[in-house]
Amino acid sequence: VQLQAFGGGLVQAGGSLRLSCAASGYIFSINTMRWYRQAPGKQRELVASITSGGSTNYGDSVKGRFAISRDNAKNTVYLQMNVLKPEDTAVYYCNADIEYYSGSVLRRGYGYWGQGTQVTVSS
Repeated sequence: VQLQAFGGGLVQAGGSLRLSCAASGYIFSINTMRWYRQAPGKQRELVASITSGGSTNYGDSVKGRFAISRDNAKNTVYLQMNVLKPEDTAVYYCNADIEYYSGSVLRRGYGYWGQGTQVTVSS
């Protein structure tokens, strides 16, 4: 199972970016999907999460500006980031709880990580 994130870049304050993260492999189902971020010198923090049923949760610093969504048919989670601020600058990571086949055995894995994608917001 792999998670691959896309969509980071450099944007001016007030601008928008959309991150995507696609899971691949012998996947049976994906439960909760999450976005985390880590700024230089800071701990990794949860940005947003979404359950398989579509319930969402956001960190206080991004509420009202960011929106998480998912496409279950594509095993993909998105993060729409609006009204970006310099303090949003960080490496963003996707994370997911995935049920997958290993041979004929169905296994459940928690907290698979994708590679990070850099988001830089200039003032």
